[in-house]
Amino acid sequence: MDLTAESGNWGAAKKFRLIIREQGQAREMGGNEMSLAVGIVDNIMMNALDTRTSDIHLQPERDQLRIRFRQDGVLHENGQLPPEQATNVLARLKLSAGMRIDEQREPQDGRIDMEYNGRRLSARASCVPCLNGEKFVMRLLDPQAMKVDLESLGMQPETQSKWVQSIQVPYGLILVTGPTGSGKTSTLYASLNKLDSRTRNIVTVEDPIEYEFDTNIAQVQVTEKTPFPRVMKAFLRQDPDVMMVGEIRDPESLKIAIQAGLTGHLVMSTLHTNNALEAIGRMVDMGAEWYLISGVTVAIMAQRLVRRNCPKCSEPFPYPREELEMIGITAEHMAGATLLKGKGCPECRGSGFKGRQGIFELVVGTRDIKQAISNQADYPELLAIARQQGFFTMIEDGRKKVLAGITTPDEVAKAVLTQAVE
Repeated sequence: MDLTAESGNWGAAKKFRLIIREQGQAREMGGNEMSLAVGIVDNIMMNALDTRTSDIHLQPERDQLRIRFRQDGVLHENGQLPPEQATNVLARLKLSAGMRIDEQREPQDGRIDMEYNGRRLSARASCVPCLNGEKFVMRLLDPQAMKVDLESLGMQPETQSKWVQSIQVPYGLILVTGPTGSGKTSTLYASLNKLDSRTRNIVTVEDPIEYEFDTNIAQVQVTEKTPFPRVMKAFLRQDPDVMMVGEIRDPESLKIAIQAGLTGHLVMSTLHTNNALEAIGRMVDMGAEWYLISGVTVAIMAQRLVRRNCPKCSEPFPYPREELEMIGITAEHMAGATLLKGKGCPECRGSGFKGRQGIFELVVGTRDIKQAISNQADYPELLAIARQQGFFTMIEDGRKKVLAGITTPDEVAKAVLTQAVE
């Protein structure tokens, strides 16, 4: 993609514009429509928004600024800029993110607000000094993506039914676990959208606030002066029914979340563990008592994201036996299976994939599970009890999705096996 003056979209300012917030007031960011940097920034942003990009990476190299877009979880090359243009482009982006353009030795964070075809969007921006200049990364945040339905996340019907029942309970602790970028926040947002915010006081504490709710939900941004524990303590004096905590990172946050869950509040949060049952051990490692974990746990969900086969160009594909066996698919599973693979078309930009879907595993805090936790049961014992209640692992969920032609064996293996090597 050539981003120089010859291909500039000089009508861009009418379709796309950067918004500056000053003292609570929002106005369009200045800049001559015909200037090169303004046109290049507008082009990069519009191209990213048109191609469902989640992150934009501007990487400085010795003789150029490389542009890469993350689409469906994978980075793709998207052109480059000569150094003389890169300087002005970075200056415009830093200004729009509220960063200091004269500061080039310290990392900086900011937020960019924009309008595109009448839609309000924003981006979380990070700038870090590197060997050849400053690396600038933007995470695009689309409020429309926040309005995702629980039904569209890709849960199996029985998993979804148990999850919906879990989030309707009046109090306790609900956790979603997985690595960064596994869709945990989307699941929590979709779950909050299921709750009636008119009759419940719902509050969230996040770092950062990725999407803005329209009505009846108070959202607080974590800062250095107001970390998670401080905001959570303040919230407990605000008569909350439901409290969403962006992430439980430290023992103090966990302690407050457990106490809140035990004293009549529903707490929903995320934790970094490989699978659902490991979350129990992680809470113990962070100083929680077994009997408290037993009393407060309502449900623990673990998830990953896999790319979906492109609906336009998917066709039956004979996967090698080794690839199928890697995720446990045997000859017995193949009866009635529809194994598909995208061959690549303009719709999916030749990748064979379009969009992503979750693979899940869910442990519900039933009486047997709670009893086992209070008895300090080890992992195999907890797994055996969960199995009796219909539990299946993420890899088994992924297997079902491969057999239904939704994704490929390689996608499932990359998502699950690489992060939980047996």
